[in-house]
Amino acid sequence: MPLLRQLEFVLVGQALRLPKSERASDALALQFQGLEPDLERQARELLRTNGANQIATELRVEWNSRLKTAAGRADYRHKLISLNPRLFEHPAEIDRTLRHELAHVLAQFRAGRRRILPHGPEWRQACRDLRIADEKRCHNLPFPAIKRARRYWYRCPHCQRDFHRVRRIKRAVACLACCRAHNGGEFDARFRLQLVRCSGAL
Repeated sequence: MPLLRQLEFVLVGQALRLPKSERASDALALQFQGLEPDLERQARELLRTNGANQIATELRVEWNSRLKTAAGRADYRHKLISLNPRLFEHPAEIDRTLRHELAHVLAQFRAGRRRILPHGPEWRQACRDLRIADEKRCHNLPFPAIKRARRYWYRCPHCQRDFHRVRRIKRAVACLACCRAHNGGEFDARFRLQLVRCSGAL
């Protein structure tokens, strides 16, 4: 049975699901040695301070060399925050990035099983509680951008909104806006995205 999800939820899931961690290099690993436990302790203490004792003991922080353009990622399901090793080139941004990702974890913890927008009001409140009230959803660090052709073009059969994607969607995905407007935010097959075109570039 295919997984049934709205488009936005799938994209959030992809952003939060992380590949197996790898070190950037032996040299970088040596530079970071001893930093992970400190960041983990800091993150756990921030969670406890904000009433999230339940997940504070489970949270892990790691460096993930597979992150290229993202400064960090949060995986709530696995209680994992991954940081881009290139942050070492911008040490002042390490703490802010940690808190940014931690805000995702804290916001989802507070929401329970309710689905929330990745940078919605719950996340913004968590940022305020973590003392980064002016936090933006995207960083402006000079990380190399990866440009990929969006070869797949999908359309919602109801609102006719187009969705261009780099990869083919492999699971049942529906238009979130239509599901929210007509089905209380739950998946509705009437709004399942349909492949319109696949080409070399869009």
